[in-house]
Amino acid sequence: MLKDYLRLHFIVLLWGFTAILGKLISVPPVELVFWRTLLAASGLAVLLVARRQPWRVAAPEALKMLGIGVLVAAHWITFFLAARLSSVSVCLAGLATLALWTSLLEPLVLWRRVRLYEVGLGLLTMVGLYLVSQAELDQMAGLLVAILSAGLSALFSVFNSKLVKRHTPFQLTLYEMTGACLSIVLFMPVYSRYFTEGRGLQLGLQGYDWLWLLLLAGVCTVYAFSTSVELMKRISAFVVNLTINLEPVYGILLAVLMYTLHIPGFGQEKLSTGFYLGTVVILLSVLIHPVLDQWMKRRQRRAEAADVLVG
Repeated sequence: MLKDYLRLHFIVLLWGFTAILGKLISVPPVELVFWRTLLAASGLAVLLVARRQPWRVAAPEALKMLGIGVLVAAHWITFFLAARLSSVSVCLAGLATLALWTSLLEPLVLWRRVRLYEVGLGLLTMVGLYLVSQAELDQMAGLLVAILSAGLSALFSVFNSKLVKRHTPFQLTLYEMTGACLSIVLFMPVYSRYFTEGRGLQLGLQGYDWLWLLLLAGVCTVYAFSTSVELMKRISAFVVNLTINLEPVYGILLAVLMYTLHIPGFGQEKLSTGFYLGTVVILLSVLIHPVLDQWMKRRQRRAEAADVLVG
């Protein structure tokens, strides 16, 4: 079991490393996500064939998953854009608002009741964001884009919560990666004309770009995803979710390490005390959330059991 826990933390470390890789790869965010989704979809297809797992689904379901892929593409593009507009640490601090976004969107999309403790944690998150924004005013654009990216991530996670009950995680991810890649291909003519300042598409990779891209798509996406699915069979969902919430922590620590090693492109990682204080407040709200959620579920089960005994 200890080996499984260590593997889970390694997977979360890999996910925290994605922002670092996004900073190291020279191509712009749109082209970067095109390559990532193309390679990830290809890798997942090979994995499904090698494991002889079914990949075909009904056309209406396929269209839904491909549509969610558009949200995946938008999330990743804004995520890597945020890392370019600011430091990796500020980007990950903004991304840590995912739990806040989820608590806001789930009642709207799934028509469930608003949970008061989530409102309280949301307010705590906003306090942390205020501290971060006041400490790093020169990186406000990156922080705002990262918060938008977290909102997009929460939205496709909420939609996924319905589809994951009807399809295997591998099927779901294959179609979503394909949808993300196709949506970028369709967007490319508009992007090339209006958003590249006359430079056109920059799909060419330079230097170590191929190495970083293969790490991003092969290791941080396909390997990390397939391993996390395997670990979920042996580790409780509560522990998995709690550990995944450490992704911004690992990412920020890696970014600080890059700055300490004087890696080019990471000079912005020297941040103020106010930033780290705000980030701690945000992460505190993120880590408390699954604990409170688990406690509330246990309390509800006990109340239901007591009602049965009384009845």
